[in-house]
Amino acid sequence: MEGMDSQSRLEKFSALLCREEFDLAEACLLIAQDAYPELDVAHYLGRIDALAQTVRSRVAGDAFAAQKVVALNRHLFNELGFRGNAGDYYDPRNSYLNQVLERRTGIPITLSIVYMEIGRRLGLRLQGVSFPGHFLVRLRVSGGQLVLDPFCGGEAQSESDLRARLARMLPQREAGTLPLSQFLQAATPRQILARVLRNLKGIYLQSEEAQNALEVMRRMVMVAPHAAEEVRDRGLAYYKLDCFRAALADLQDYLQRRPDAPDAAEIRIKADALRLECARLN
Repeated sequence: MEGMDSQSRLEKFSALLCREEFDLAEACLLIAQDAYPELDVAHYLGRIDALAQTVRSRVAGDAFAAQKVVALNRHLFNELGFRGNAGDYYDPRNSYLNQVLERRTGIPITLSIVYMEIGRRLGLRLQGVSFPGHFLVRLRVSGGQLVLDPFCGGEAQSESDLRARLARMLPQREAGTLPLSQFLQAATPRQILARVLRNLKGIYLQSEEAQNALEVMRRMVMVAPHAAEEVRDRGLAYYKLDCFRAALADLQDYLQRRPDAPDAAEIRIKADALRLECARLN
């Protein structure tokens, strides 16, 4: 595929999100085109197809879900060496699906996306779980559900494992008494995309890469159109890049939506300064 300009990429992403059901891997690969404009989406979807085909060839047609999981884990983690990138967790490549497939390493959410997308092609109804601090995957099986961690080789998580994870994120009393089911709700594809984008947004804001941060935020506003704070943050990113009219439009939109926000006074001051700046440009 020839590289598209930024606006064309956004339009294609917007069209995908408008579908009632969209392909999660395709959406993630479209996000990656911001960093890799020449990325061929069809090529990487084909890579996922090929991974699934290899696993499919190793299990009986009537294999149980648990047998498919074992075969998937063996191929992906034991044979191909996919693994969590604990040593360089905040490398942005860990959040771009093409790079996860190329380098065979990533963070919990992107490895989970690869895992779910292969599983879907095998007939496994895997669902993502936005567990506190660590994305997981769940699979309903007869008699209950499996909770799996693709960041750690697809290991099944016991109740005590999950409680220990909660204890690292929540006060001890809550971690030990709150029902686990409330933390194991399935995430929607939009929620998964938003989490991927939040990870990238945090990385690029931390490293002060304003243009990269803006590209991520433009997609975030599409994925979460009702999140006023995302519009505000995009406006502040435009402001840093001296795109004054775009910044003013976003900050005014935020103030309209959230007139009583805790930071409304601060944002009004910025908006007033931007009005003056825009008047000078006319």
